[in-house]
Amino acid sequence: MDAVGTSALGVERSALNVLRDGAEWAGPGVGGGTRRKFTWSALLWALVHPQRGHRIVPTLPGVLLIGLSMGIGTAAYNSSNNILFITLSLLLACLILSGVLSWLNLRGVAWRLRLAAPLRVGHGAVVALELRNRKAFLPTYGLWFELAARAVEVGVRQRAESTVTGRGINVREMLAKAEAAVTRGRLGLRTRLEPQGEARLEWGCKPEKRGLLRVELTCVASLFPFGFLKKEIGTALCAETVVWPAAVAYQVHAVAAPRRQAGGPRMARAGTGGDLHALRRYAVGDSHRLIHWKASARTRTLLVRQLAAESAEGFSLWLRTDAAVWTRPEQFELLVSFCGTLAGDFFRAGRLTGVAIDGEAPVSVRRVHDVEAFLDRLATVRCAEGDEQTGMAPGSLVERGELRGRRNVMTFVPDGTRGVVALVDGERAASI
Repeated sequence: MDAVGTSALGVERSALNVLRDGAEWAGPGVGGGTRRKFTWSALLWALVHPQRGHRIVPTLPGVLLIGLSMGIGTAAYNSSNNILFITLSLLLACLILSGVLSWLNLRGVAWRLRLAAPLRVGHGAVVALELRNRKAFLPTYGLWFELAARAVEVGVRQRAESTVTGRGINVREMLAKAEAAVTRGRLGLRTRLEPQGEARLEWGCKPEKRGLLRVELTCVASLFPFGFLKKEIGTALCAETVVWPAAVAYQVHAVAAPRRQAGGPRMARAGTGGDLHALRRYAVGDSHRLIHWKASARTRTLLVRQLAAESAEGFSLWLRTDAAVWTRPEQFELLVSFCGTLAGDFFRAGRLTGVAIDGEAPVSVRRVHDVEAFLDRLATVRCAEGDEQTGMAPGSLVERGELRGRRNVMTFVPDGTRGVVALVDGERAASI
């Protein structure tokens, strides 16, 4: 019998994603302590010497305006013409007013990042940027935000090497490779942000690699009000989340096909068995054959029967990451995606009993959290050479007797140079 499994687990959040969600407010609108008393000297010093990370850069129209002011100023001093001096004062006042208004525009604005977890490779992800204007009277206009998403290598040791003493180092090639691994985007505030108001901007990205994903808000900028000066604020706000392996299509063989155990027990959940599990209210789409007429007559409410699910053969997944077996990186990535897809499909079918990676003790699967924890592990797992990851050689789990006596233990082996086969007691259960 052939079947194709492509569905994902759902939208439940994993515990790791909850902890790493960027939920703290940051920005000029978030004070780090008690508010200082307002003084004009402090205001003037803040305009002359901005805070660290703040930068004001003249745009092309601003450069032209500055050049025009210098030309008019030179002509005014040479000719002693009052009209030229008035024109010069207006141009300089326009530049100063532009800087002051850009400073006021960003003052009192706070922002934070939100990630909709869990994420999967190849699936669209939504990064939400929440804004809050804490000013009492002035609105905020024309902001844009630069975002970057990059994969974080976990467990990979990198050795620092100088570009002077190092040999065979191509700095440009390394920088280009690092930049290619970063996904950048820009969000713009198209409407004004009212005083004491809030707004939400969304940025869509698609993770291309499993593991740990870090989303950073690199810059907040504005051209308000005249476009002569660009006000930029560098931020260190970031949020991290786990990206699960991609869901893949696979073929199921007769060994892994759903089979009912003869005389097996009933499971304590709704299903299509023969025993009564519970009664519930009738919903549109329920079969009329399931209506419990006597209970409906007693309660004067239309009730239907929920039947208990029959237990089926369960499987334990055992993932071995021996580098001597999985010599091709693309085949190992396919193995991880295959294992994660089987875990989700078997759990929804009520057929997943336990999971294990290399020499670790098997973990029983009883709820959604157990499957999510396993997928979090799959997101960061990599090939193990001997006792690098587990403290023992691959295969020692069987030698210790952890899986001895267990039935339906599913293992994975390479199928040629590209495929992966799942085996149960030496027979093909599924393949991809």
